[in-house]
Amino acid sequence: MVEPSVGDGGMGPATEAFVAHRNLLFTVAYELLGSAADAEDVLQETWLRWVGVDLDAVRDPRAYLVRMTTRQALGRLRTLRRRKESYVGPWLPEPLLTAPDVAEDVELADSVSMAMLLVMETLTPTERAVFVLRDVFDLEYDEIAEAVDKSPAAVRQIAHRARTHVAARRPRGVVSPAESRGALAAFRRAIETGDLQRLLDMIAPDVVLLTDGGGVVQAALAPVVGAAAVARVLGRIDTAAFLQPAQVNGHPALILRLDGAVDTVIALRVDDGLITALYAVRNPEKLSRIRIERETAVSR
Repeated sequence: MVEPSVGDGGMGPATEAFVAHRNLLFTVAYELLGSAADAEDVLQETWLRWVGVDLDAVRDPRAYLVRMTTRQALGRLRTLRRRKESYVGPWLPEPLLTAPDVAEDVELADSVSMAMLLVMETLTPTERAVFVLRDVFDLEYDEIAEAVDKSPAAVRQIAHRARTHVAARRPRGVVSPAESRGALAAFRRAIETGDLQRLLDMIAPDVVLLTDGGGVVQAALAPVVGAAAVARVLGRIDTAAFLQPAQVNGHPALILRLDGAVDTVIALRVDDGLITALYAVRNPEKLSRIRIERETAVSR
């Protein structure tokens, strides 16, 4: 049996409950894994288990499904962490196209941003699950305890520890969607015109550029640090590239196309009016979902 689509007709109770909560389940899995492809696999595994559940014994389908999804994601997260140990170059989350309404939800946009997902990478799997379920989705401690197989008291301690850890590393402040869009537009113009001085004017002196090629395509194998060094790298972007604005991980970003194909997704982090971090995903495996979604949108 395959996971149901929203368009399925004549849905039974199990399918109806799953479809009703699918977006929530996907977001939980994605925030735990930083990978849309793995999140989809987790949802498939959750669905296969869900259809075998006795619904008469389920008091709260949403809580039950979140618990199942979290457990599946935690198992996969531990496997992914082992894979990342041998990853070539910086690892970045798989970029995710998001709807405009996500940007208006400041807390959700912050939680799926590249910067925050990288912060959450520094948590243990259980800390990450507790932080996401409590601080992002506001689940009760009792619900979270069932999802991570801990006591409510232990979950409270884990939540406090994770929250303190994240607070010390998260982006310094909240940037309005309008400010982010303005920074992106100026950044795009500077890249397209090759205006090195304009680039230097808008990036922080200690700006960091992370490029994820996964060892498959050319990318810097270590973070590029400092305005001059980052500007030199950006100045080498192919002049034939088409830079397309998009909403990625809750924030404005650029999709760089070469010969019509998606080549790179560049997300920005803005603090105090300056670009303080750039996240460039080039690994083709991490761009396949965006390629498909963009091609589907064009064909409609």
